[in-house]
Amino acid sequence: MQYTRIVPRRGVNDEGKGKKHALYRLISEAATEYVWLQDDDIVPPTAVPETDADMLILPLRMEPASGRPSLLERLQMTEYAAIQQLTIETARRGHPVLCSGANLLVRRTRWLESYGDLHPEQPSGDDMFLLESFKRRGLKIAVVSDAAYEAVVRPIGSWRAFFRQRMRWAGKAAYYTDRDIRLCGAMVVIANLLQLLCPPLLLLKFPIDFFLARKRDASVSLSVAFLLELLYPWYMFLSLVGGMFASRKASPSF
Repeated sequence: MQYTRIVPRRGVNDEGKGKKHALYRLISEAATEYVWLQDDDIVPPTAVPETDADMLILPLRMEPASGRPSLLERLQMTEYAAIQQLTIETARRGHPVLCSGANLLVRRTRWLESYGDLHPEQPSGDDMFLLESFKRRGLKIAVVSDAAYEAVVRPIGSWRAFFRQRMRWAGKAAYYTDRDIRLCGAMVVIANLLQLLCPPLLLLKFPIDFFLARKRDASVSLSVAFLLELLYPWYMFLSLVGGMFASRKASPSF
């Protein structure tokens, strides 16, 4: 299968106009049927599988760059494993709610047709808005879970940067219109709110979250997963509140 790797880089091919502009220009210039979208800070796999889908969601794995991971990194790795498994499970059932432009295969013409749906006023979110556009248009979306096609992403190195990232993600939530995505988000918020209001509910919620993480990554630690379960409602709501304020000040950037 013929494809072109698309890797937007700040200051190199965004022309100071933001990631979405860079993606549009690079994809427009491609001459292949498919484009393989990647972030510039991942460790990519060597190939992608054959597909006839308009969008193929490819797997990701989070690993530290070197050395023994810190507690923050271990918490992120555990959360990321659960998110990846949720991505795979919902897509397999025909109701995808997540995808990542860090490792995504897309039919070139379909991406270009969806460009107007990517909310250029938002500094990020091209992947999720693209997913919404593809679902709304009834295009074919598939997913691959095979580790041979995994890309490796790196955890955030500081708590400050971690919260800034989470607030940026949360700031996009108000712009989502897809029913599956909004329902999934509402369920997560409600479940964590109930956990705060009634802490014993953690004993019911934790096995589900731990199962998701362990299914994707067997190395997930029980103790780290439990600590994440305790902390998650607090930093989730902090990120939501911060994200709402940040989204009002957002301007197009990379």
